[in-house]
Amino acid sequence: MSGPVIVTRAEPGASETMARLEAMGVTAIRSPMLELAALPGMTPDLTGIAHIVFTSANGVRFFADATDWRAGRAWCVGPSTADAARAAGFPDVHEGSGDAVALAGDMIAVLPAGTRGILHVANEAAAGDLVARLKAAGLGAQFLALYETRPARTLTPAAGTALASGPCYVLVHSARGAAAFAGVCADLGRVVVVAISAAAAAPLDGKGAAAIVTAAAPNEDALLEALATAGKGA
Repeated sequence: MSGPVIVTRAEPGASETMARLEAMGVTAIRSPMLELAALPGMTPDLTGIAHIVFTSANGVRFFADATDWRAGRAWCVGPSTADAARAAGFPDVHEGSGDAVALAGDMIAVLPAGTRGILHVANEAAAGDLVARLKAAGLGAQFLALYETRPARTLTPAAGTALASGPCYVLVHSARGAAAFAGVCADLGRVVVVAISAAAAAPLDGKGAAAIVTAAAPNEDALLEALATAGKGA
């Protein structure tokens, strides 16, 4: 690895990624680009709910903080989210491949048309697409935002120093995080962006990064594999 790795993921996920990077012997710098906050007064109404949909581990965490309900099946977008659901006490967990579109396809393939009681829990920016796909397939789905994401206004001092000093890598976990990073970093000429998906990297397209590398699958394991490959090629 020819330079340090800046982790832009929000907490608590940033600490998890930092630990994995440090175990790999990588110099990791924490600089979350998003801050998560619970929306006040949002208590889930789980009357008639049999299926809960999580498209991030953070959704699981905020749901678990809001209610002790664990009676339904947890449909999880990927391995990290499924692990969070199991840790939160869900006994019935479906683990997807890491993509929300694929998760919707999994549900449509298994649940009979007309199935009701499906609730997607996420942040306020995630409303719409997944629920729309389920509804178009004849499933009775609804959305509930339990938390919001706020963009960071600055990089951490250590991240700012790393960007000014020389080549470095930036890990991107979401499009909103990428957009926030683009908003506070004017010069990407010595930055190799390693993103969890093409959608996550999109806000940095055309911003002058030295390179943009996309993980082969939208999960943390594939992201770190992409980082390792990018580091060997540097």
